[in-house]
Amino acid sequence: MTETLPDFAIHNINLASPRLGAETLSCSDDFFAPMHRMLKEEPPVFIADKYDDHGKWMDGWESRRRRGPGHDWCIIRLGVPGVITGALIDTAHFTGNFPPGASLEGAFCEGTPDGETRWHDLTGKIDLQGNTKHWVPVDSDKVCTHLRLNMLNDGGIARFHAYGTPTIDWQPRIDSGDEVNLAAMELGARALAWTDAHYGDPNKMLAPGDGLNMGDGWETRRRREPGNDWLILRLAHPGFIEHAVVDTKFFKGNYPDQCSMEVIDWPLLTSDDVEKGNVPWEEILNPVKLEADRLHEFMMNKRTKATYVRLHIYPDGGISRLRLFGPPLAP
Repeated sequence: MTETLPDFAIHNINLASPRLGAETLSCSDDFFAPMHRMLKEEPPVFIADKYDDHGKWMDGWESRRRRGPGHDWCIIRLGVPGVITGALIDTAHFTGNFPPGASLEGAFCEGTPDGETRWHDLTGKIDLQGNTKHWVPVDSDKVCTHLRLNMLNDGGIARFHAYGTPTIDWQPRIDSGDEVNLAAMELGARALAWTDAHYGDPNKMLAPGDGLNMGDGWETRRRREPGNDWLILRLAHPGFIEHAVVDTKFFKGNYPDQCSMEVIDWPLLTSDDVEKGNVPWEEILNPVKLEADRLHEFMMNKRTKATYVRLHIYPDGGISRLRLFGPPLAP
């Protein structure tokens, strides 16, 4: 069954992703499991017979049993500053050792938070259950560079994601007219819909840097029915796409035979628009051949303002990275 995500997770990016440079800076205690595991993007795992020097190995952040007053906490530096719209607190595989509650605070500071840092509450107290994904909306307009996740009062959290909109000063980029990768995750681009992602999350294609392996990209299952696979992504900012980079690195026996692209300048593309097929897409790249394990560069057929892109692959397969370059435009 496909998981239904809240809107804040669909339309925003995880600013606490290590791919963007986010990291855990300090915590009150991580005796049983180090804090950095909590930020990993891949789903948490449970290995029944795995132990280390401190006890049962757990895929997340876990503190020791607290015997005094207070609570445990962890400070996270976001990959890019932004406004937080929601969070995921996942207690997967923590059953008798999950915290009964949590809260989230944010701060803006140029250096490392210290005793003078002013923290503001983002969520209030959140009731937690064991082995459960908790999707927590955040109603705030404050820009954050750091978050403090509080466990009330001790225990383990498998995964923590903080969704939001990056705070980017686009005006100098617009004024200069220089090319920008409008599909950059770190600038706010996000995959919104796709036909299939059996082997890999489409958002991995938008991550900084080269792909790490065949699992670090978008890959569909083998298509046995007519048609082709596609995905829709929202650009980081409206603009002209002038040329594209499609990288099939590591995809050798499973790369797409061809790809093409369509765009639309649309204020807000909804799932209802996509399902009803009433979006007047305009093709900017005719179907072009792809090769295995290769970086391809393509010039667009026409110059059309875009806020959304639909990438088609024929008939199926995997792509490691996608870059869409062009000048950003005033909305």
